[in-house]
Amino acid sequence: MFGNKSLVELIAELRKDHQVTYWKEIPEQAAKTVEIPSDIDNNIKQALKKRSMNQLYTHQKSSYDAVMRGENVVAVTPTASGKTLCYNLPVLQRHMNKPSGRALYIFPTKALAQDQKAELNEFINEMEVNINSYTYDGDTPANIRQVVRKAGHVVITNPDMLHAAILPHHTKWISLFENLETVVIDELHTYRGVFGSHVANVIRRLKRICAYYGSKPTFICTSATIANPKELSSELIGEPVRLINNNGAPKGKKHFVFYNPPIVHKQLNIRKNGTKVVNEIATRFLKEKIQTIVFARSRVRVEIILSHLQEFVKDDMNRQSIRGYRGGYLPKQRREIERSLRSGETIGVVSTNALELGVDIGQLQVCVMNGYPGSIASSWQQAGRAGRRQDESIVIMVANSSPLDQYLFQNPEFFFEGSPETARINKDNLIILVDHLKCAAYELPFNRGDLFDGVEVEEILEYLTEERVLHENNNQWFWMNDAFPAHNISLRSAAQENVVIIDQSTRQKHRVIGEMDTFSAMTLLHDEAIYLHQGTQYQVEYLDWDEKKAFVREVDVEYFTDANVAVKLKVLDIDKQKPIGEHSVEYGDVMVTAMATIFKKIKLETFENIGSGKIHLPEQELHSNGLAWMFSEKTFESEGEDVVEQVLMGMAHVLQHVSCVHVMCDRHDLHAVPEVKAIHSQQPTVFLYDRYPGGIGLSESVYSQIDAIIRECLDFVWNCSCEGGCPSCVGIAGTSSDSQVKKWVLKLLSQAATYE
Repeated sequence: MFGNKSLVELIAELRKDHQVTYWKEIPEQAAKTVEIPSDIDNNIKQALKKRSMNQLYTHQKSSYDAVMRGENVVAVTPTASGKTLCYNLPVLQRHMNKPSGRALYIFPTKALAQDQKAELNEFINEMEVNINSYTYDGDTPANIRQVVRKAGHVVITNPDMLHAAILPHHTKWISLFENLETVVIDELHTYRGVFGSHVANVIRRLKRICAYYGSKPTFICTSATIANPKELSSELIGEPVRLINNNGAPKGKKHFVFYNPPIVHKQLNIRKNGTKVVNEIATRFLKEKIQTIVFARSRVRVEIILSHLQEFVKDDMNRQSIRGYRGGYLPKQRREIERSLRSGETIGVVSTNALELGVDIGQLQVCVMNGYPGSIASSWQQAGRAGRRQDESIVIMVANSSPLDQYLFQNPEFFFEGSPETARINKDNLIILVDHLKCAAYELPFNRGDLFDGVEVEEILEYLTEERVLHENNNQWFWMNDAFPAHNISLRSAAQENVVIIDQSTRQKHRVIGEMDTFSAMTLLHDEAIYLHQGTQYQVEYLDWDEKKAFVREVDVEYFTDANVAVKLKVLDIDKQKPIGEHSVEYGDVMVTAMATIFKKIKLETFENIGSGKIHLPEQELHSNGLAWMFSEKTFESEGEDVVEQVLMGMAHVLQHVSCVHVMCDRHDLHAVPEVKAIHSQQPTVFLYDRYPGGIGLSESVYSQIDAIIRECLDFVWNCSCEGGCPSCVGIAGTSSDSQVKKWVLKLLSQAATYE
């Protein structure tokens, strides 16, 4: 049997599967359109007509009108709703009104920038006018860079290039900055946490340089569905923003299915390997030649699923009809995969979240997710990959045994009816702000009384003068160092003393392949660690801690490494506190002292522990923000210290995982630590802190939502089908003595929970 069943028949078969725990049918939606505005230039109208577009969707028209009035906008609509025209139309119209005007497009990834450049150039060709649009990124050849600087009407770049290559050399970009009318920031929802806080400061520097050259650009942002797009965009650009969310694009009927693999060990609530289930489900559709995309969270997982799927279908079709797509592929290879997907030559693609952003890959009917992607916004982005052209489609999310996945599968209404997550940034984080003030002073001197986009910075400038980084003369501050600050500042990490990763696989040719902050390097780059870079495995041969260099060699092994960290916490300052039921919670500044102790080797397929080793590295200190949940000593009066420790570990496990869902962050961004007797209070305590220097507002967000989070924790543990605790709920396998852990965690959560 090959290629005989239709998508509708396969959907009907899947409905009968007992492992389907939830099935949501999203009805189709007709388009809402309006007339093309009369003031749009005839060349633009001609290009639209060539594409059979005689009307605009409602959100495209609203965005166009607002930008032409000079307002900043943020357009929030689902995947494949024609967001591109929300910015291309006003940018091109502004150019037709004033040919000397310039625009700057900022995309989070190179792939997306390339894709949008192709789309824009196609439209310009159909307009039959001379408008130059160029990408400016790390791949742009030196001879073309000069052309871009002098003649680019539309410059398409990414935040890293803007930070390190354009702003520091603004004198080479005078024609851009003097005439800059519009700045487009696409995929706004990706700018959160540390990365978003850095980019907000890069935008502050951009606005400062624009003001110096006499321009004041309008900002157009676009975003996937998050809870606070207006707040986030306004915070990112430092100006008021109009929200455009009247989506007029049509949608086909979509089935969204939660599939929980069968339990293979009842006591421990361990389920069948999710990757195997994903392979089986994807094969059903691929064998019928139905275009399918599979999303996996890690690059290694992509390669494992890809090799399995190619093996499954090798008798029926060419191996090339199923492809992988992830960060490590060269641009040329990625363009070729995108083209073959659009043309239909490629039937299946296995991807990391590189394809979650808006790269155009044509018509896919099925999307299979290997586990929950980590946020509701990401899930809908990935789901938007199926049925991008108004046809019926199906999205199947296959759960892993992880607490996050099981929590969501127990609470599907949280996923479908709750609001998506709130994206947070903290652009005034002192460490990040100081770094960007150095860059800003290098770009243009500061005068006494100057504000940095509304922030008073004289104290910081005086501190930098004492540190001999700046020089003050005649009430002006100048950069006085030989070094070039932006090169040493990574937008993706808060602490700047990073460890450089050097590949020495080829004896004659050592090369730098990446860098990592020291706090993470302690657990990910210790001697003998397996480090993953662009899908390739490297083993750390030697970590030179003093010189901050990690020497790695390419290997091919069947395991990954996981380090244990001993953590001590010291409360420095308490800013807020409140009672929660019979307990209390505080929020403030904390000092974390961490020391990596041992690492385990864990087999990729089965997650068995196959070996371990010691880590010899000094302690690391981290000053951050955190909250402390304190229990009265009476709570555990009759219990021994061992039981108390186990219970607090279980509580920390639940709190960390449920909090990460609520504040839209990766599970590594928040860290939970239990202490049987905390130094500051002498009480049993669970701490939850931001794993970034200075904090980025995550634990503060948890503090403000603590009542709701505790209720969710209680429901989650209560609804887990295990008997006495399992890796999915309290993180501890339910042996006879541990059966108390689940009971205790439920008791403590019940004491703290408040229901309106």
